[in-house]
Amino acid sequence: MSRFRHRSGEIVHVAYCTNVHPAQDLPGVIEQLRRFAAPIRSALGEPTLGVGLWLAAPLAASLRASPDDLARLRDALTQLELEVVTFNGFPYQAFQADVVKLDVYRPDWTTSERAQYTLDLAHVLAQLLPADVTSGSISTLPLGWRAGWTDEHSDAARRRLTEVAAGLDELALQTGREIRLALEPEPGCIVETTEQAVAALDGVDPERVGICLDACHLAVQFEEAPDVLQTLTDGGVSIVKAQASAALAVAGTDRTLLSEFDEPRFMHQVRTCVAGEIRGTDDLAPALAGQLPAAGDWRVHFHVPVHLSDGHTTQPHLHTLLGALFGGERPLTPHLELETYTWEVLPKMLRPHDRDSLVQGLTRELQWLESELVDLGLEPVR
Repeated sequence: MSRFRHRSGEIVHVAYCTNVHPAQDLPGVIEQLRRFAAPIRSALGEPTLGVGLWLAAPLAASLRASPDDLARLRDALTQLELEVVTFNGFPYQAFQADVVKLDVYRPDWTTSERAQYTLDLAHVLAQLLPADVTSGSISTLPLGWRAGWTDEHSDAARRRLTEVAAGLDELALQTGREIRLALEPEPGCIVETTEQAVAALDGVDPERVGICLDACHLAVQFEEAPDVLQTLTDGGVSIVKAQASAALAVAGTDRTLLSEFDEPRFMHQVRTCVAGEIRGTDDLAPALAGQLPAAGDWRVHFHVPVHLSDGHTTQPHLHTLLGALFGGERPLTPHLELETYTWEVLPKMLRPHDRDSLVQGLTRELQWLESELVDLGLEPVR
């Protein structure tokens, strides 16, 4: 499961994101592909599986500097019958540490470290693309966390993005491979809505930099697909990549369920809509402690498995977004990445207890996603 043919004849590449796994060096990454990605491919009965690689910054730099190591990774992908057209470049490193929280937003786009990491990823991706594919994508954080952010920070971030866009131009000239960057709006960041993304990208080369639409993030911000697409069209911003994901959603006044998801590793921003105004907290614990209205629809930035349909997820929002992206005359993005990185911190009743159960969970998610795409008229390419 890696490619689908839209009725327009265009190919949509589908992958699952490997940031659910903790490996940070080359042997670890190859081992996680062997232990998880290859068995998922086998369980699906597919000749090839798409993977959205996450590489920690030190590994990205070393792969760019070492043709031998890069060849080793490329050979492993070939042997395991996996293909890569997209990277998740949001987390810089240690994404599965015991505590991540705000560290996932560091370094931000005001820094040379973030720009260098992104260019390292681009050079590596250009060498890993399948022989018949000439374009790849990298999703990245939406500039940075909002606290302490100033206009000067925005100017510095725009300069960094412009530098990277120029580097991507040069890479395309050198390799013939077009790598595009995708800013991924997220609640709590300086860019948390589609409208803010359009403003942030004003003046940045639209041929090299666009947006990554994460379904979980959009749902948490109460952004609906038609409005999102219209905003992007009006702003001249392209959808470089989309992420299939679902958030927690609980209506009414009984929040008992949510306490089981209050865990210490990741940020779980909460939003509710009161009289048309979005209100929220930066994590789940403050919301449960009374900092949000007791009644109403709460949406929580906790990526839950997309195939769950118990009435407490934003799966219907994801369903609508997929229809908007792929149900028309042509696909609105060529890259779709399944991103549920929270399997290991789910409540015990949902959490995988060993390798096989994690493989089974990711397989069920991909099967659900395939069914959605097939219902929209896309045909698996096998």
